Amino acid sequence: MHGIGSSRRLTPNRGLLYNLEVGIKSKSTNSKATQKLTAKVQPSRGAKRNLTESEITASLADAGFHRDRPLAAPYAIKKQRAERDQKRAAKPPKLGKVEVLRAENLQSIPWLIHGFSTRMGGVTPEYGGGALNLGLTREDTHENFERNLHLWKAAVGASQLPLKSMRQIHSAIIHRITTVDDHPTAGDGLITNVPGVLLAVKTADCLPVILVDRVRKAIGVFHAGWRGTVQRIVEKGVGEMRRNFGSAPADLLAAIGPGIGKCCYAVGDDVMDRFDSQFAYSRELFEDVFDSHALHLKYPLLFLNQRAPGHGEPAARPHLDLVKANRNQLLDAKVPDTNISALEYCTSCRTDLFFSHRKEQVTGRMMGTVGIRS
Repeated sequence: MHGIGSSRRLTPNRGLLYNLEVGIKSKSTNSKATQKLTAKVQPSRGAKRNLTESEITASLADAGFHRDRPLAAPYAIKKQRAERDQKRAAKPPKLGKVEVLRAENLQSIPWLIHGFSTRMGGVTPEYGGGALNLGLTREDTHENFERNLHLWKAAVGASQLPLKSMRQIHSAIIHRITTVDDHPTAGDGLITNVPGVLLAVKTADCLPVILVDRVRKAIGVFHAGWRGTVQRIVEKGVGEMRRNFGSAPADLLAAIGPGIGKCCYAVGDDVMDRFDSQFAYSRELFEDVFDSHALHLKYPLLFLNQRAPGHGEPAARPHLDLVKANRNQLLDAKVPDTNISALEYCTSCRTDLFFSHRKEQVTGRMMGTVGIRS
């Protein structure tokens, strides 16, 4: 109750305001307050129209989301996006025989076995079919993996040799194989001077790097993603071969296998900071690339902020050159530049030839393999 002479401020109902703004007359009243509110919410001339339901749904679908589906687990989302990217790929995976990629600077060594695999020529029905998946992945079976491994060993000319690999953990841990019965556990590098054994690392964007001492008949293979690279695994590999086998850097030949190229390897500022803390030349390894497909460019209304026009975050992301980073480490370890070769393939660009975790999300694994003939 209000006393004589008191005034009461009218507060409009929020539901009524909403209905008035969208042009729906759900209530009728003759009060002066309601008439004023109606006048205020009249759309001004030149106002932008609202997106229709079909336009919103199409925009979300293009970004990989579906309004009529419940949120899926992260793994399911990755698989959906992988299927979408595979359909959009310019070139479908090829089916055919197992193909072995070899480094030119290693082919003239008679006692050496080496090769880098592709995705073609296997028995795995996933990943486009006929895939040579050389990793124990969730989508494939152990039987398919064993058959693919047999095909791969036959292709490199080492059907009867035992193959040594390990559980890779993006580290700088390197194991020495001293007998054919050694079974390394976790790590990202293997070295040996024992004949009759194959060393292997598995990749799907990270670099496989092979080192060969042509004088002392010693070999090494390393898994170099950005985490292993920032921990100097290849540079450490040169040091381990020198310590264990007396390898002189001038006698080492290095081959860098297929991996993700600078063109596709977008990273965050945290990765740049890690490299800045380790390498004086780190800025030479990164290049800012304009991202024409960034969400904040395609859908600017989703990223409105209080910054003045033109003062938002630039539409560029740093891209890391993994090949250059590992080449620089080899040079720092005194391996001559003429002794280093790199297969100029980008796994993310060429999903018709290679598996790419960055591009496909759900995919198989390739191998970089090296051994000494018995």
